[in-house]
Amino acid sequence: MLKGIDSKLSAHLVYLMMQMGHGDEIAIVDANFPAQSTALETVSGELVDLPAMDAPALIEAMILHFPLDEFYDFAAWRMEIDGAPDELGEVHSQVFTLLEKAKPEGAKLGSLERQTFYQQAKNCFAVARVGEMRPFGCFILRKGVIF
Repeated sequence: MLKGIDSKLSAHLVYLMMQMGHGDEIAIVDANFPAQSTALETVSGELVDLPAMDAPALIEAMILHFPLDEFYDFAAWRMEIDGAPDELGEVHSQVFTLLEKAKPEGAKLGSLERQTFYQQAKNCFAVARVGEMRPFGCFILRKGVIF
């Protein structure tokens, strides 16, 4: 154990978060996402499995230590709901409420169509799979810098 590190964060996830640099992205995906096959195509090839957590709980713990980006187009994205791209599911609302409080001023939150999200996740640094069962409960966070 380390002081100040939320115990919800596994050592593996903290290690990967520390390896990431400015502009690197991490996908936080739900239980239905093809996480292992996607992770194999990421920069690190790493999958972190956290089946006892949901997406909001993990992201809330991560953003205490993980700066969100403000220099690119978006700091984070959610997976859009098929056929309803502008609709926010409960999980989206919960996560975006957390991210709105944590993102730098001027940073934006966006959404990606499901197939586009799958492709973007393959470009991430790593994938963290949670036990999130709510549909489309997938997110990508872009790492920023600490000033």
